[in-house]
Formats: sequence, structure tokens, C-alpha cells
Amino acid sequence: MLTFPSLAPPRRAPAARAAIVQVCVAATLLLIASWYATAGPDLALLQQQLVARFGPARINLLHDWGRLVASASTLSDAEKLRRINDFFNQNIGFDDDRAIWQESDYWATPLETIGRGRGDCEDFAIAKYFSLQLAGVPVRKMRLIYVRASTPTATGTAQQAHMVLAYYANARAEPVLLDNLQGSIQPASRRRDLQPVFSFNGEGIYPGIAGTTTASAGPLGRLSRWERLLQRARSEGFH
Repeated sequence: MLTFPSLAPPRRAPAARAAIVQVCVAATLLLIASWYATAGPDLALLQQQLVARFGPARINLLHDWGRLVASASTLSDAEKLRRINDFFNQNIGFDDDRAIWQESDYWATPLETIGRGRGDCEDFAIAKYFSLQLAGVPVRKMRLIYVRASTPTATGTAQQAHMVLAYYANARAEPVLLDNLQGSIQPASRRRDLQPVFSFNGEGIYPGIAGTTTASAGPLGRLSRWERLLQRARSEGFH
């Protein structure tokens, strides 16, 4: 009778397994440290700011975010989108600006959203935008889109202002939408409940959502909240 060698990995002693785990952990930490040194913001500085402004309760959430973004830098765009979309949808609670910031309309930086642990639609979209940029997705492939969202009511439907993040695989591709209202990432054509108004990113403001290479409708100064947010994010250490 012919016999074949087992394909199961050889059994290792507990000490050997522990050593392997330590090596893997060290390699992961080295990857994260290397990423922060070259591409990411200073995590220690972000932690200092978070504790000073919001207390220590969400230090672990900040570190989880840092590990996620660092590890996502080596993944495909599709996997980056999925992981970062899931992270914020699952770890940040939805609330309105009056409850969080005592203002009618406040756009939070990613650090502020993590520090509060809550945000509205703009905050979700902005945090995902910055995180994907840090993970290596070019700005030209992303847009924040103001939409009118149709929501069911007792008497029919109502429209409300809403924001989502769009990703374009290329200039002619249909965008897919990252949204805190829905867990799954879907092509724009499937979101018939959303009516786009205008879109923008770090390069300009655009009429509608078609194509990432269309000429901008105006400079960022026309969108003062976005410009102020970019300034605050830079002051926190985001590029």
C-alpha cells in the first residue's frame, strides 16, 4: 500500500509557538511604526491630543484605527474600502451635531470623531476619506458627495441632507458609495434613494458626481467648512 506523508504542519513545543507569536507581533509593530514614520500622522501626538481634549476612554479605539490604516496600506483598494467602511460603521455611534458639539453644523476631523465616539453623516464620510488617503488611496479617486436622501415616514417619504463618500476605480468608472446608513458598499446606480447635489475632495468642488477628471466648479474656498476642517486636520498632524 502506498502511503503519503502528512501535510499537517509539524507540532511545535509551547515555547517554540510562543517565540513564533512574538516574532509575528514584532514584525507587525515594525510595519506599523515604519508606516507612521513615512506616511501616517504621529500616533503619539494624536494620542496626546485625544487625551487632552476627550480623556483616555478611547485610546484603544485610536490605536485600533492606527493599526487598521497601517495594515490596509498593503491591501487592494477594494479591501481597503471594506475594512475602513466597516471600522467606522461598527465603532462610531450616530448622533447629531447639536448633541455632540452644541452646534447646528460642525464637521469633525477623524481625531475628533474617534475622540467623541460619535458623529453625523459628514463625520463618517470625512473620517473614511482621510483614512483611505492614509492607506494609499489617491485623492483623485475619492469624493465627498452631498446628496438628498429619501427616507420613509409614516405618511410617505421625506428628503434630508446627507453625505456619502464615493470611490472611483478610474475616471470612467461608476462610483461605489460608502455610507453610514447602509453597511454594504454599493454602486451609485443601486442607491436610488440618493439624489446627488455636488461633490468635492482635496482638489476642488465638482458639479454632480460623474468622472473624477471633470473640471472643478470652483476653489475650495467656496466650501468654508471643508477648508476650515482641512486646516484643523493639518494642525492635528494629518497630511
